[in-house]
Amino acid sequence: MNRFARLTVAATLAASFLGGTAASATEITFYYPIAVGGPITKVVDGYAAECTKAHPDITVKPVYTGSYQDSIVKAMTAAKAGNAPDVAVLLSTDMFTLIDDDLIEPYDAIVKSDGDQAWIKSFYPAFMENSQAEGHTWGIPFQRSTIVQYWNKDAFKAAGLDPEKPPTTWDEMVAFGKKLTKRDASGAVTQWGLEIPSSGFPYWLFQALTTQNGAILANQAGTKVAYNDPKVVEAAQFFADLSQKYEVMPKGIIDWGTTPKDFFEGKTAMMWTTTGNLTNVRNNAKFAFGVAAMPSKVRGGSPTGGGNIYIFKNSDKAKVAAALEFARFLSTPERAADWGIATGYVATRPDAWETEAMKKYAADFPPAVVARDQLKDAVAELSTHDNQRVTKALNDALQAILTGAKPAQAALDEAQAEANRILASYQH
Repeated sequence: MNRFARLTVAATLAASFLGGTAASATEITFYYPIAVGGPITKVVDGYAAECTKAHPDITVKPVYTGSYQDSIVKAMTAAKAGNAPDVAVLLSTDMFTLIDDDLIEPYDAIVKSDGDQAWIKSFYPAFMENSQAEGHTWGIPFQRSTIVQYWNKDAFKAAGLDPEKPPTTWDEMVAFGKKLTKRDASGAVTQWGLEIPSSGFPYWLFQALTTQNGAILANQAGTKVAYNDPKVVEAAQFFADLSQKYEVMPKGIIDWGTTPKDFFEGKTAMMWTTTGNLTNVRNNAKFAFGVAAMPSKVRGGSPTGGGNIYIFKNSDKAKVAAALEFARFLSTPERAADWGIATGYVATRPDAWETEAMKKYAADFPPAVVARDQLKDAVAELSTHDNQRVTKALNDALQAILTGAKPAQAALDEAQAEANRILASYQH
């Protein structure tokens, strides 16, 4: 039975269960966050239309909800007002918050068939670390990522560096950054060596540094953090030193949204950002560029990132059944491949990389495989209970450190104390 036949059966059964008829279409609301550049709404609208065209008994209504931060607030506000979305793409790290507020269905409670069980097991294990908790699967990986480093090959050549060799260690990154930082006659910087964004998702970019320094920021249960671990403090000091000591990066807070634009305009020769910006860079960089895995200190690696598909609780079983089938529709190997090609996000399951479309894309554009290959060194993105407040404590500390307002140790000791206070009620 193909997926659309399954969808028909599921919708028919659900309609029968409610005393309705299969002829009356089930409309589901799909919250989608626009957080990365590119014509993404057209792609998402296309998927919704494809699903409806292939199965007239389900109508998918996309609602574009802004940034990830805006989206979780809107979804939770709507849910508490009795008007929850049926399905939503929200951060994988929102999982504990959604569980604690009893807003989402665990997939294992609503899937029934062996095929559904196999589907849940079909995704990369690194992505499932932020999708499973308490013995349940709460989210399905959709637009998932790792952080990668991008470099301007023309700028490398002009600085006397090998344009085919990115930095592979922290020391090389600093040395390359010094050669790549250019100043005019008055001493003003015209090209920075490196930009690592510190707004928007500062803890996430910082987590790449803590990972490379051998630190893990939170336990798997989401009940404890290690913000003032000596390795974390050392990573924070290095983050600040890139601008304050080595002078290879702009001082203060570097904007998440404008970092790719700075790269396109030659204002920075290297940048760290999500692989979800890969298609954006490919379309807008007017120079030869490279994409590489993260540099290492004691190890390599990056946190995973990005969004999962969540199904919200609903007494209307037809809507739950339709939401499940739409989640399956969005995450087939073919669609995971198509989404990866359209956006640059990592196709979330190994068999997506075996599709003809993805094999051709990877052969034509080798940078596409960098983030996938980095998954072997990836760690779970920082995620805890009461996640927004716990990560805000770290973000505030990083802002203080990067602006020079507080020393690293003091700022992170304060962040640890605040996180301990917030998480105390979750520690049994």
